[in-house]
Amino acid sequence: MALEIERKFLIKDDGYKKNSSKILYRQGYLESGGACVVRVRIAGEKAFLTVKGTSKGAVRQEFEYPIPFSDGQEMLKLCEKPLIEKIRYTVFHGGMTWEIDEFLGENEGLVLAEIELLSPDQAFPKPGWLGEEVTGDPRYYNSNLIHEPFKSWPDSKEQSP
Repeated sequence: MALEIERKFLIKDDGYKKNSSKILYRQGYLESGGACVVRVRIAGEKAFLTVKGTSKGAVRQEFEYPIPFSDGQEMLKLCEKPLIEKIRYTVFHGGMTWEIDEFLGENEGLVLAEIELLSPDQAFPKPGWLGEEVTGDPRYYNSNLIHEPFKSWPDSKEQSP
């Protein structure tokens, strides 16, 4: 069984941009309301289909498969709207890989940092730009951002760096 163990954080500033690479992501959800989510993602010139189970803290089942790029483009047309669009920065810090998502469109202003771990209690060095942890807060799940986009949150202005 494939498990994803991931923790999410807000960020305090844009220090993550200094030594990072970035790529545009577009993703949508074919299913987002039941026991699992089914996501279609275009990352640069690659496409993926992903099935994720229900989160239990920082842990959930995840199955991801590459699909033909043209299929991914067509499948995005079938997804719930709005699509999630974001620029993903990849940052290496203290031997760990961080992915920072700077959201666009209806979720503009939201910036989240994610780290994948080998176990839920794994220790890791925290970069100076890291803010409050939001791992267990469902508002920050990408699949929920299509139903409640960040711009619609009453306190959204306070949360962006």
